[in-house]
Amino acid sequence: MRRILPLILLLLCFPAAAQASPRQTVTFEAPRELLSAADRDSTLDQIASFGVNRVRQLVYWRSYAPDPDSRTRPDFDASNPDAYPPGTWDNLDALVAAAKARGITVMMTLTGPVPKWATKAKKDNLTDPDPKQFGQFVTAVSRRYAADVDTWSIWNEPNQPQFLKPQYKKGKPVSPKLYRKLYQAAYKALRATNPTDAILIGETSPRGNQNVVHPLAFLRGMLCLDSKYRKAKSCGKLDADGYAHHAYTTSQGPRFKPPSKDDVTIGVLSRLVSALDKAARARAIPKHLPIHLTEFGIQSTPDKIAGVSLARQAAYLALSEHIAYVNPRVVAFSQYLMSDDPPRSEGYKYGGFESGLRTSSGKAKPAYEGFRLPLAVEVYGNDDVLWGLVRPQRSATQVTIERKPKGKSWRTLRTLTTTATGVYGLKTSHHKGQQYRVKWTAPDGQTYTGPAIQGY
Repeated sequence: MRRILPLILLLLCFPAAAQASPRQTVTFEAPRELLSAADRDSTLDQIASFGVNRVRQLVYWRSYAPDPDSRTRPDFDASNPDAYPPGTWDNLDALVAAAKARGITVMMTLTGPVPKWATKAKKDNLTDPDPKQFGQFVTAVSRRYAADVDTWSIWNEPNQPQFLKPQYKKGKPVSPKLYRKLYQAAYKALRATNPTDAILIGETSPRGNQNVVHPLAFLRGMLCLDSKYRKAKSCGKLDADGYAHHAYTTSQGPRFKPPSKDDVTIGVLSRLVSALDKAARARAIPKHLPIHLTEFGIQSTPDKIAGVSLARQAAYLALSEHIAYVNPRVVAFSQYLMSDDPPRSEGYKYGGFESGLRTSSGKAKPAYEGFRLPLAVEVYGNDDVLWGLVRPQRSATQVTIERKPKGKSWRTLRTLTTTATGVYGLKTSHHKGQQYRVKWTAPDGQTYTGPAIQGY
């Protein structure tokens, strides 16, 4: 029954998921390319060809502030974008303009590291940032881009020490309370300039340890909730339009379940849903807060520590998107990186992110076409259950599913018409070593073929 029940639920999800699709956007993040004059246009063209119409860009406070490594604050009006040094906004301006020309919107995450002069002790760019000064920076950014940005999030992975310090003091989390003050200042600043824009809280990373605050412990801390989700009387409710989270999994795949109940990877999104509902019942946040998976990817080789094979990367990415797609609280999925981080010259060469759809040298991985035509294949007993999406055309269209039994050639399994939102699903008999792929012909006559996908 443990295997049969998920199959029944999965099949029942297809109609509901099709209806839910218009509310679930996909965001793409390619920071190196999108802030590069040489690579920006070609990268945006690729993103648009996938059928993606939103990109996410981190706006590091330190990168835009004058004299960021000085202990002394420069004398300028930090809330006025025109008071910043000439050229400060050029790259961000160019990205917003180029995206807008292609019908792509830009979501901005306003975040640390911060200027040294804006910290309490003025010793580094991370420890105890000044909320009031952060609010002034947020005001400057929102004034400059109010007409072109409609979704904002506050602080990237505030439960990670590379973005906010300290995380712990004497073994107890302190970053949640630091973040609460930063969020309140940013929210007030954004609402003053953009009364109807969406503002996201959270942006938490998926797992914690002795240096990183576990995401659900962080959530409770920033909302003044104890372990039983009871709110302190001294804390008021935080307003937000959504909760942002980075639900990365491990090389064990999308169904991995982290042992700590306060961790949230893609396979245990129900933990986050439950935590948000409990927080809402405690009147700490609005009810039914939607979940935005604003950063996600599957690490691949050549990283032999966190990465999987190129074939598994494509398969796991589609499985992950399907998990997000059928969850009614998830309104946004994402892909982090167009190309892998460049190898490092010292230490372990692949200590960055190898979650790109291309290698660091630019060669397309199987996941490149897999992202265009995601095909999730899950094994349930004697059956393979397939779910797919024609991302570039969210309307009824024909796709052909091909099957390749082990040791044999490709043959057509079925040609079918998608739903009005480009979704399709089917069930077929499982055979060991069997692979599937999808073919789709675009309205302009070009045929795309997805990678070979094996069921997991």
